[in-house]
Amino acid sequence: MGRLVAVKVRFGVGLGSTGPGVDLAAVVDRLEELRLDSLWFSELVSAPQVDPVVGQAFAVSRTSRLKVGTGVSVLPGRHPVLVAKQLASLAWLAPGRILPVFGLQPARAAERAHFPVPDGRRAAVFDESLMLVRRLLTEERVTFTGEFFTLEQASTGLLPAKPLDLWLGGSAPAGLRRVGRLGDGWLGSLLTPEECAAAIAQIQQAATEAGRVVDPEHFGISLPVARDEADERLLSSVAERRPDIDPRALVPSGWGAARRLLQAYVDAGLSKFVIRPATPPASWKSWLDEFAAELVPLQT
Repeated sequence: MGRLVAVKVRFGVGLGSTGPGVDLAAVVDRLEELRLDSLWFSELVSAPQVDPVVGQAFAVSRTSRLKVGTGVSVLPGRHPVLVAKQLASLAWLAPGRILPVFGLQPARAAERAHFPVPDGRRAAVFDESLMLVRRLLTEERVTFTGEFFTLEQASTGLLPAKPLDLWLGGSAPAGLRRVGRLGDGWLGSLLTPEECAAAIAQIQQAATEAGRVVDPEHFGISLPVARDEADERLLSSVAERRPDIDPRALVPSGWGAARRLLQAYVDAGLSKFVIRPATPPASWKSWLDEFAAELVPLQT
């Protein structure tokens, strides 16, 4: 991968299953030992993995430099005051190390009932919630009357010393416009480099129209990497979500293929990457050591 001076290319680790058989403490400790950039927790309620907020708190309590993020957390269906309180608490415990990314709905349709919103209003709830979370993280007291929430002198009691960057996921046109209007960054998934370049252009156009600028360094993607050949179950899952493209184009097999695809993403304008093993590794220590050897030297 060629080195770029315009943006900082960084590689974080996406954590899948944290259920039985996974020593999360050992994984976190190894990430810190290797001085890796970040650890990302996904939100799957019914899967054998820890809640993202709990996982982030656990990780920062054992480390002094590792950043932690969510890829991604569902925002509509949660009360923004409580979301802001959790973020403010994490930022107080680990200043400068909290990387929230919010999405419109769960990855699994069956889990949407866990995040209830009025029928047909999920996007509107998202917009109002995100605005309130931002205000609650930057203002001592918030009074607000909207369509979905009413706040009277609401406060988290803790304000981050530096405002948190609130990134958003999603790839639908409306979601990309939302990033431009309201977000500080974008974390995509299951998109080709060409699609990412087009998405960045849409986001920046929406930001311009809203009188805003999204930092050019704040564009990234979550990417599964197979050790050898990608698991057929994973490929089938990807194909269900992207039936219009060969799933192998979105799941590189081996570190060499991953580096080539990552270069294409960098050329498309991305610089932040959440890399996760396509299938649970037999040894997380070995996988992290390979990750450090294969990808960290490519950071700029």
